[in-house]
Amino acid sequence: MHSLTTDRLTLRPFTPDDADFVLDTYSRWEVQRYIGRVPRVLADREEALGLITRWRAIGEHPVHGVWLAVDTASGERLGTLLLKDIPASGTDRAPSGDTEIGWHLHPDAWGRGIATEGARAVLARAFAGGLDRVVAVTHPDNLASQRVAERIGLRSLGLSSAYYDTECALFAADRAESAAASGAPA
Repeated sequence: MHSLTTDRLTLRPFTPDDADFVLDTYSRWEVQRYIGRVPRVLADREEALGLITRWRAIGEHPVHGVWLAVDTASGERLGTLLLKDIPASGTDRAPSGDTEIGWHLHPDAWGRGIATEGARAVLARAFAGGLDRVVAVTHPDNLASQRVAERIGLRSLGLSSAYYDTECALFAADRAESAAASGAPA
């Protein structure tokens, strides 16, 4: 999996050296409260290492990945950006055939445009890699993530129970629409 760069960020694969940051981020209720059908915080470093192992396996896909957002100037770890298969509801987490984009930031990185900047780079990777459609799902009450989805060009499709066995606010972008909006070839 390749790293991505933006004006302020380096998005790189996670390593076991990032376990303390993963634990610090995902052991916080304010981060986890909107993640998953039954949100829960990470309990220990071993869980963080397990997450990193699963994320690194996603990075073996030619387009998908899970990246650590790092402030290029300071080296500060900021959060997670992801592009992965999204499980269909009612299938015991089997892939739906759709690709999900997502972001989970450490609270110290909130309100700085980090999610938007990183997600734009990940969405561009998705389309450059040949994906035709990308979806994002958020908890219906997670207005901040919904604003990020809209800022990067995803359109709201309303509420849906198609993924994760729960009702989510669904957003999507198609490569052709995105290219037309930006003036780039599809």
